[in-house]
Amino acid sequence: MKKILLPLLLLFLASEARSQTVFGYWYGFANVKKKGDASNYLVELILQPEKGYVKGVLNYYFKNTFRSLQVKGNYNASTRQLSLYDIPVTFYGSNLNMEVDCIMNLQATLRVAKAGSTMQGAFRGLPEYQYTCPDINFSLTLNEDVSQRDSVLKAVREYKETYQVWVPSVADTERAVTIIQRKVENYVIEDRYRKRENILASEVEVSSDSLTVDFYDNGEIDGDSISVFFNNQLLAFSQRLSTKAIHFDIVLDSTKEINEISMFADNLGTIPPNTALMVVSDGTRVFHVRMSSDLQKNAILRIKRKKPAASRP
Repeated sequence: MKKILLPLLLLFLASEARSQTVFGYWYGFANVKKKGDASNYLVELILQPEKGYVKGVLNYYFKNTFRSLQVKGNYNASTRQLSLYDIPVTFYGSNLNMEVDCIMNLQATLRVAKAGSTMQGAFRGLPEYQYTCPDINFSLTLNEDVSQRDSVLKAVREYKETYQVWVPSVADTERAVTIIQRKVENYVIEDRYRKRENILASEVEVSSDSLTVDFYDNGEIDGDSISVFFNNQLLAFSQRLSTKAIHFDIVLDSTKEINEISMFADNLGTIPPNTALMVVSDGTRVFHVRMSSDLQKNAILRIKRKKPAASRP
């Protein structure tokens, strides 16, 4: 009996040890909680634990910028705490003409469940910058399908620092299709949409009841297809993302304090998850919002109408 139990115990302990590692591909959102700012970051983290430390690659999108950086730090398996140090993160208040970096540390806690592993935490400014560089909270999900040892080691080994600024060209401002704001029906997509978890990508405050909304593929064109909901009503389904916009002219529901635009992933393309750049304009301001969804989660943009200033007597 002991001869049978010992291999089983060793197998259990090996499985338990693997379940508590941060090794692999992680992806998700990071957000600064500042009223009226579209300050969301789309984050990918590739981690390879070594003896005594952790190293890897951090990729993130912010507004029109893509950054790829090497990261190093520590992981405590007993407390499931991950710490990465001295990471240059684009300041949330940067504009398209001038970007400023905040040097921040990443602190996260690994959470393991049957439904999948997640890491929740924040980028935190160094003590001398904690008031000018607010925390950027994030939630990352492990992509088990691509977290293969050879793939991770290759990604870390072949890393090249990348800094890219995307500026729309004339071709990029062309529209692939213009969607009329009216409810359409697709019972299969509507049923799947309701069963998925809604994840907040960002919040914006606008000064108009009428908006223009454009969806682009935010990286390599890899076959991503999306459906779009407005206040939980389907407006368009099975739209292929590309460098040409999927365009909407949206009129907000004035009876609601909060309006919502939701992105549903029809597929994951060839490079999961399904990601898009959503450009929202109220005629005065333009918001660049990175959206990411998969087969379990919908990405949500919350829109609040700015109250008009009270007129002086």
